[in-house]
Amino acid sequence: MTQQSEPAPSTAAAPGPAGVPTPPPPAPPLAAPRPLAERRVWPRTFHDRLTAPLPGLKATARFAREGAVRPGREGLADIPRLPVEPGPLPRAGAGDIAVTWAGHASWIVRIGGLTVLTDPVWSRRILGTPARITPVGVPWDALPPVDAVVISHNHYDHLDAPTLRRLPRDTPVFVPAGLGRWFHRRRFTVVTELDWWEAAELKGVRFDCVPAHHWSKRTLTDTCRSLWGGWVLTAPDGRRVYFAGDTGYGHWFTRIGRRHPGIDLALLPIGAYDPRWWLSDVHCDPEEAVRAAQDLGARRMAPMHWGTFVLSAEPVLEPLTRVRAAWEKAGLPREDLWDLPVGASRVLTARPPRRPAATTAPRHA
Repeated sequence: MTQQSEPAPSTAAAPGPAGVPTPPPPAPPLAAPRPLAERRVWPRTFHDRLTAPLPGLKATARFAREGAVRPGREGLADIPRLPVEPGPLPRAGAGDIAVTWAGHASWIVRIGGLTVLTDPVWSRRILGTPARITPVGVPWDALPPVDAVVISHNHYDHLDAPTLRRLPRDTPVFVPAGLGRWFHRRRFTVVTELDWWEAAELKGVRFDCVPAHHWSKRTLTDTCRSLWGGWVLTAPDGRRVYFAGDTGYGHWFTRIGRRHPGIDLALLPIGAYDPRWWLSDVHCDPEEAVRAAQDLGARRMAPMHWGTFVLSAEPVLEPLTRVRAAWEKAGLPREDLWDLPVGASRVLTARPPRRPAATTAPRHA
C-alpha cells in the first residue's frame, strides 16, 4: 500500500492561554530506511497527490489561442550572454559536499563519498523541444564513476533514456513510486521506488523522497500513473542537500524544512514560468524560488531549470536577473546564492572535528 500524503498544515501558531502563541506541533520523525531494490505494489494512479487540477479543455484552448512556448526575438537575443564556464570537477574529500551544474536539473552531487547524478540529461535535444541553447557543463567522459542516480519524475526533460543508457545497469537508481517499471524494462537491477516521506540508504548516505507541486506524464495514456517528488540527500555527518526536481510553489516547502532542518544547500528551479496563468501550479518563478528557500530554512540556494532548454516564453536571461534581485530584496547574504554558470562547481568543505574541551590543572596553594 502507498503511504498517504499528509494534509497541509497551518503555518500560523495557534493562540494559547491568555493569547500567548504556542509553537506548531513537532514534525513526525523520519521514516526508517527501506531496503534497496524492494519490489512493491503501487496504486494505479497518483491523481490524489496533485496540488492543483490539471488544465482542462478551456485552459488548453486558451493556451492554444494566446499562449507562447518560446520567447520572441528579443528574448532569445541574450543566448550568447548565458553564463557557461565548463571546468574540471573540483577535488572533494569524503567529508566534503561538492555540486556541479551540468545544466537544466542535472547536477553532479558528491556527498558522503558518493557521486550522485540528479535527473541526468546529457542529450542535445529532448522530445518536442528545440536543441539545448548551452552545452552540457561536464562531458560524460569526464565524470567519475556514478554511485547513484535520483529521478524526480518522468517528464522528458528530467528522465532522458539516451543518457541513462550510458550507465551500467547495476547503478543504484532512486525514483518516485510507480516509476520503477520504466527502469526494470531497461534492465536496471538496483531500482528503489519510494513514496513521499520514505527513505533508503546507500553506503551511509540517506535518500529521502519528499513532495513536490507537479505531475507526471510520458505518453498519452499514463498521466499521473507514477509519482513525482524531490529528494533530500543526507551525509553521514548530517549535512543535507535538497534537490527540488520540478515544482511549483506551495505549502510542501515548509513541511520539508520542518522534517529536514538545517538544509545546507537547496537546488531550486527558477525557469519555465511564463505564461504565469498556465505554469504557476507546476513551476516556480524566481521570486517564489527564493521564498521556497526561506520556507525550507536552507542556508544556501543554487538556481537550476533555466538557461538550458527553451521551454516557455520568458526571455532566456530573465530568470537569473530576477532571482538575484529577489535574493537581494529578501536581505539574504549574497555569498549564499550559488548562481552558478553551466559547468561550474562549488564545494562545502568537511566540518572540522569537534575539539575536546580544554582542562585546567588545579592550582596549589
